[in-house]
Amino acid sequence: MAVLTHFEALPFQRSRVALTVAGYDPSSGAGITADLQVFSAHGIFGVSAVTALTVQSTVGVAGVQPVAGEWLRRTLEHLWEDLPAAGVKIGMLGSAEAVGVVAEFFRKPRAGGGGFPVVLDPVLRSSSGRELLPADGVERMREELLPQVDVITPNWAELGMLAGKKVRGVEEAREAMEILGTRYPGLKVVATGGDAAGEPVDVLREARGEVVEFRGERVETNSTHGTGCAFSSALLARLVRGETLREAVGGAKSYVAEALRRAPGFGSGRGPMELLWPLLGFMSGAGTE
Repeated sequence: MAVLTHFEALPFQRSRVALTVAGYDPSSGAGITADLQVFSAHGIFGVSAVTALTVQSTVGVAGVQPVAGEWLRRTLEHLWEDLPAAGVKIGMLGSAEAVGVVAEFFRKPRAGGGGFPVVLDPVLRSSSGRELLPADGVERMREELLPQVDVITPNWAELGMLAGKKVRGVEEAREAMEILGTRYPGLKVVATGGDAAGEPVDVLREARGEVVEFRGERVETNSTHGTGCAFSSALLARLVRGETLREAVGGAKSYVAEALRRAPGFGSGRGPMELLWPLLGFMSGAGTE
């Protein structure tokens, strides 16, 4: 069991490219705009492919418009030809068509021996309760995408939807992860418990079935928009930098906790975090903390 108390800031070195495939949040608390900030905070150059446009702010999601599948496919192909990524984070997909396009696209470079990590944050529903991936998209994710990715980072509700069982606590999370691990050999699962009451506990199930708990302290703040996006993109960035999965989970969890502590307090709803906090010392000339 790992207890996390701090995040060690990484030297800012744009030496690698990471790709985020996710939705666009105009309030920049989640989605690609947040992912790109997280990549920068970890010294990674980020590129992006937009899967859906949203009408949203800190008070919730008011509308979703998926990007046409052919447009998404062209974006991925054009980007990959010029800027092949050392790692990929997949977030909100928004439609069954987008799930299929992404699954098909990444089957090709990985079949060719591309040894890059792919982290999937299965965004199925917004925190305000709006459906972000219809039922046919969830089924297609189970059939086509989960067999391909390396790591998934669902919260407990998303984990339950993917495994087909209720998840209300750590023990049920372990059972659901065992279901997914049996169904998809080689898949690593990080079930994030930040949305639950009490001490936030993230649970990692590795490919061979070993389970590790990562405990943290709850940060009291209303600025919790995009915590799942930030965690998954931080996890991916740290894997790209060469960390082990356990190191990456611990570092990502501590990074998000500090981003919560330093949140600027913007908006009248669930505000954004301070995702660029590791760079603030560099920008002021004082160095990182």
